[in-house]
Amino acid sequence: MNKQKTALLSIFSNSALIIFKIIAGILMGSVSVISEAIHSSIDLLASVIAFFSIKAASKAEDTGHPFGHGKYENVSGFVEALLILLAAALIVYQAIKRMFEGGTVENVDAGIFVMLLASVINFSVSMVILKTAKKTESIALEADAMHLLTDVYTSLGVFIGLVLLQITKIPIIDPLTAIFVALLIVKTSINLIKKSLTDLVDSKLPDEDISKIINILDSHSEITRYHSLKTRKSGPTREINVNVHLFAKESLVDAHTLSDKIEEEIKNVFPGNPYVMIHLEPEMSMSPVNQNSELINKLS
Repeated sequence: MNKQKTALLSIFSNSALIIFKIIAGILMGSVSVISEAIHSSIDLLASVIAFFSIKAASKAEDTGHPFGHGKYENVSGFVEALLILLAAALIVYQAIKRMFEGGTVENVDAGIFVMLLASVINFSVSMVILKTAKKTESIALEADAMHLLTDVYTSLGVFIGLVLLQITKIPIIDPLTAIFVALLIVKTSINLIKKSLTDLVDSKLPDEDISKIINILDSHSEITRYHSLKTRKSGPTREINVNVHLFAKESLVDAHTLSDKIEEEIKNVFPGNPYVMIHLEPEMSMSPVNQNSELINKLS
C-alpha cells in the first residue's frame, strides 16, 4: 500500500470511530468517552494534514524547491504533535469540569463495547500505517500511526475505567480516567515534537548512516582523503555532501566515473533516492592518506 492510500485508510477509520464515540459518550453522559471522541477528532484532523503533506512532499523538485518538497512531511509531523497536545488540554478541561459539576454515567456497557472495538480497529490500522511509514521513511505517516497507537492506549484506559466504574459505582473514576488518558497523550506528543524538529533544524544523519557513507568512501583506493561531510534529512530523503580528494594525475573521465560510482553505491544503501553531491579536488601529495579523523571532526 502506498503512502497516500495508507493516509486515506487512517482518515476513514478515524471518521467511523468518532461517530461511534460521540454517540456513546452523549448517551452515557461519560466525560472519558467524550474525551476519546475529542482525541479521535484531533486524530482525524492530523490524518487529513498527513494526507495532504504526503501529497505535497511527493512533488518533484522545481525552481522554487530545488531540493524537493520533503520537509512538508516534517512540518506535518510537528503540527500533528501540537494537535495531540491540544487534544490533551481539551480532555483535562472536560475532566476537571466534570469533577466540579458532578454527574452520573449511564449505559456503561455500551461504552465498554465501543472502547474495546475502538482499540481493536485502531491497533490494526496503526500497524498497517506504521509498516508503510517504516518502509517509506515517512515522518508524516509515522506521526499518524503514533496518533492511532496512542488512541489504542487511551481507549484501553477508558475501557478499564468504565469497567471499574461499573464495579465500584464511584463517579469520580470517569474524570480521573480522562486525565490519565490526557497524560498518555502528552507523552506521545513530546516524543513526536522531538523527532520532527530533528529534521526541521537540519540535524545530521544518525551515526549508523554516517558509518555506511564512510565505509563506501574507504572502499575506494583512488580516494586519498575526504572531508567536510555534511548530511541532513528532508522528509524521507537523505541529503549528503562530501569533498573527495584524488591524485592530480587522475583524468577527468576517471574522476567523473568514480564520482558516479560512489553516488550509485550510496543510493543503493539508502532508500528514497538520496540527494548526493560529491565535490572532487586534486591531491598534490603522492602518498594516499585517509584522514578519517579530519572527516569525523567536520561532521555537520
